[in-house]
Amino acid sequence: MKIYNKLIVLMMFALCISACDELDENLQNPTQVTPEGASLDDVYNSVQLTMRNIAGNMWYWPASLSRMTANTSAYQYIDASNAGSFNGIWSNVYSGLWADIQVVEDLAEPIGLDVHVGSVKVMKAYSMMLLVDVFGDVPYSEALQGTDVIAPNADSGADIYAAAITLLDEAITVMTGTDAAGPAYDNFYDGDADNWIKLANTLKLRAALTTRLVNGNAAAQVDAAVAAGVIEDESEDWQFSYGNNRVNPNSRHPNYNNSYETSDGAYMSNYYMWKLRADKEDGGGNPFVDPRIRYYFYRQVEEADAQDASVYSCHFSQYPDQSAQPDWYADIDPRLPYCIVYPGDGYLGRDHLNNEGIPPDGPIRTIYGLYPFGGQFDDNSFEDQQQQGTTGALGQGIWPLMLSTYVDFLRAEASLTLGTADDARTMLESGMQKSFAKVIGFESKDPGTFSATVTLRDGSSGTVQELYGSDQDDVDNYIDYVLDAYDNATTDDERLDIIMTEYYIALWGNGIESYNMYRRTGKPGNMAPALEQGPGEYMRSFFLPADHVTRNPNASQKSITDQVFWDNGSATVY
Repeated sequence: MKIYNKLIVLMMFALCISACDELDENLQNPTQVTPEGASLDDVYNSVQLTMRNIAGNMWYWPASLSRMTANTSAYQYIDASNAGSFNGIWSNVYSGLWADIQVVEDLAEPIGLDVHVGSVKVMKAYSMMLLVDVFGDVPYSEALQGTDVIAPNADSGADIYAAAITLLDEAITVMTGTDAAGPAYDNFYDGDADNWIKLANTLKLRAALTTRLVNGNAAAQVDAAVAAGVIEDESEDWQFSYGNNRVNPNSRHPNYNNSYETSDGAYMSNYYMWKLRADKEDGGGNPFVDPRIRYYFYRQVEEADAQDASVYSCHFSQYPDQSAQPDWYADIDPRLPYCIVYPGDGYLGRDHLNNEGIPPDGPIRTIYGLYPFGGQFDDNSFEDQQQQGTTGALGQGIWPLMLSTYVDFLRAEASLTLGTADDARTMLESGMQKSFAKVIGFESKDPGTFSATVTLRDGSSGTVQELYGSDQDDVDNYIDYVLDAYDNATTDDERLDIIMTEYYIALWGNGIESYNMYRRTGKPGNMAPALEQGPGEYMRSFFLPADHVTRNPNASQKSITDQVFWDNGSATVY
């Protein structure tokens, strides 16, 4: 389970702080970490764990706005989240991550621990961009000033992005050519300075591509980042890895805990599952199924449309009935799923912004699968998985923050929209290849499932791997299908939709990048609408956290229609 169990116990590092007689005790925070009383290893581990928490914070809300997972909080965007929803990420960044990073730098810089210093700069830069991506303008230059500035003003998002790039450059400089020892425990890169440098360059590429709508230098910045060396191989992926221990401590992925313990689990998005199950069609109009779907999702029933009426919350009909699809669905794409994903199949989630009551549907909902959350591979067993955490890969999942497959899709987008040095089609193909390799590689986390023998209804038998696993032929057929569509596209907009659709599918597990992609491109072009007509203006950024607005007299609440600085409103989103 890698080093997770070792990391979790180190969260108590603040207990070793000693008192300082020279300061007034009433002015001291007894839990504030200071260089004099902190262990470098403990604080560095706290930084990693907080980054893990931030990755978790950035999952549900952004993912639900890009229909990657179902938003069941409201029928209207204005009610789909509230200011209190974001207190956690605010405290994780300002009270946790940034404060601890400052302590790491204070301790590590004087003794030349370059990897410690450089890597925390990279993590801080990333967190700075994330804050801008979800909130817009936030405090930065006046933050963490203690009693000198108790009500920090917000900096512009553009200035914070620029400051993040400066931090990344500093990180690259300090780690280049270093022979300093790495951190004792590094869940991300095991102290490898070269990989941290590649991540820093990759985040510079991400920043350039994210801001391309308002950044006249984006193309040159993308090319420069690629030339300097970005993430290109799975071994360089930036991810937080979980273990399989259930208690003392629980080291399993939180989304595994969500679906495989005793609760019903979150609702999957009907639209996102449909993108893998039935959006693509063969020459006869039949679904061309994405081989990754069995790795992404687990069906607990064989037929989602053959259940008792009491388990459904379809809103416009008692039972799942595609003929009851609202007109505003058909206006976008008459094939869009309503209530369930596809007739006669077992995929059951919820439509976008369906705030119906919760029926007794826990045992029939489709749940998180093997990739990337460490759940159960869909082997056609159709069993209730609320089994107190005893099935599947036992939670040995990841939070994927920046993967080599993402980088290829970003480079494909940059090539098509900015004219960078890469070839868009080549990057598209490479991104798909890497995505399949990453996903199929998760088979090693649950070998017992794939080696199990299954007897089919016709009396034939084979292993789960043989019957349901994906092989190279499956991968090649899928990639050939997509590339053929790309080659036959007649406009760059059609080609961009193909690239972004494949990026969207490969992003499963990363909500913030899908949310950014949607606001930047408006793709996929057949994005499912809200369940009810007229859900209000799309949430182009989130409310500022309630704790910040109520405690800071210089802060005022913003509108959900406020666009972050890099969103010029050119993409159609709904």
